[in-house]
Amino acid sequence: MKYTEIYHFHHPHHKLRFENSEIPFKCDGCKEVGIGSCYKCCSICDYDLHMQCALPSPTLFHPFYRKCNFQFMSQPPGDTPRYCNACEKDVNGFVYHCRSCGYDLHPCCAKLPMVLDDGEVKLYLYRKVRSSWCHHCGRKGGSWSYRSKCKSYNLHVACVREMLMENWHHIYAGGGRDVVVPGLKNSMQSAHNNRKGKKVKKRCCEIAAMALQIVISALLGDPTPLIATTVASLMSN
Repeated sequence: MKYTEIYHFHHPHHKLRFENSEIPFKCDGCKEVGIGSCYKCCSICDYDLHMQCALPSPTLFHPFYRKCNFQFMSQPPGDTPRYCNACEKDVNGFVYHCRSCGYDLHPCCAKLPMVLDDGEVKLYLYRKVRSSWCHHCGRKGGSWSYRSKCKSYNLHVACVREMLMENWHHIYAGGGRDVVVPGLKNSMQSAHNNRKGKKVKKRCCEIAAMALQIVISALLGDPTPLIATTVASLMSN
């Protein structure tokens, strides 16, 4: 459910207003990059929250961890550095934590869809894919992955987040216009080289572009024109 204005415990002095940001922001809740739908301070504060951080669930169940009961926390527990079990990146703010198992999930990672379906191609979220190489890093296993139904394309959630962080300064410099995600073009080209036929290569590219677009959208908190522009520019090269 989306509200126009809300009060949030983490920023109690001012209301937060729902906006659609076309430039990247750092979420003041989970401390991760965001873009698109967010809640922004109605006053002069430079305060932003992902939708998932602004309207969290007190508890969360995830099918990958059926015995876990995740609790929303405003900061990671204890003094030991913690990492997200989905993307394998550090947890520095808001988190879903299971006290009994010790697992942690960034709010945006916790809400990643299990199935991505554009009507033609389906991508499934796996906890680990041991039989296929990631088309970005070339490794098996590792963090959560999206895999195509035909099993010809696999992309680590961690790799997508890594590409975003590598390109963070380019997104700011480009003002949300001509952004190139590093490594993706080579990743898709590598996948193409393993297949014969122009139609098959084109289809593989479409799968890769759609996978990247939706995974980035989910990690950042919402689909945005920036993401669509990024993917379109990659496919045209």
